[in-house]
Amino acid sequence: MQKPYVIGITGGSGSGKTTFINNLHCQFSSDQVCFLSMDNYYKKREEQEIDVNRQHNFDLPTSFRRDDFFRDLSRLINGEEVHIMEYTFNNPLATSKAIVYKPAPVIIVEGIFVFFFEEIANLIDLKIFLDASEHLKLIRRIKRDAEERNYPLDDVLYRYQHHVHPTYEQYILPMRAKADLIVNNNYNFNCALDVVLPFVRDKVEKALKAAGV
Repeated sequence: MQKPYVIGITGGSGSGKTTFINNLHCQFSSDQVCFLSMDNYYKKREEQEIDVNRQHNFDLPTSFRRDDFFRDLSRLINGEEVHIMEYTFNNPLATSKAIVYKPAPVIIVEGIFVFFFEEIANLIDLKIFLDASEHLKLIRRIKRDAEERNYPLDDVLYRYQHHVHPTYEQYILPMRAKADLIVNNNYNFNCALDVVLPFVRDKVEKALKAAGV
């Protein structure tokens, strides 16, 4: 079996990673492209580190089940299915569902630390970094956390100032230098999507042709 082509996508919170991936996702079947998100690998709330104000910090490298993510990505690369439960961001209004990741010719992994964790970065063939100005990322974060995660505004602003932005500066921004493609998403990412989409489609078609499909 031909090794899958692995694409990694990262960027700060609110940079548009999820929207960019959703625009790719709708173009392919699960047999063509597998989308693996680090968001489903958060540790439980009680396992998260606590800051000086007794608030749980979900934006540290230690906030994620790093070994599990590496194991599952390795399994997908080796042609194995992966079964996990969705992470619902401690939203009491949300119900966790079972997720099945199927091996595919192209695997797209997304998360704030996919370049920072060296063993994961070493498995990535193409690294894409989504960028945006700080005020836009904050606005998008406020809107998303209110609509999707039921977080109050004061909580969102506190975490952005004390957790999200410091993590971006220390761990994520330095990874931009390691990216193969930097996408400016201050307004939209349409041009970048026009480049990435046919590239992914070409990788899928070549893999399927090599497999005789």
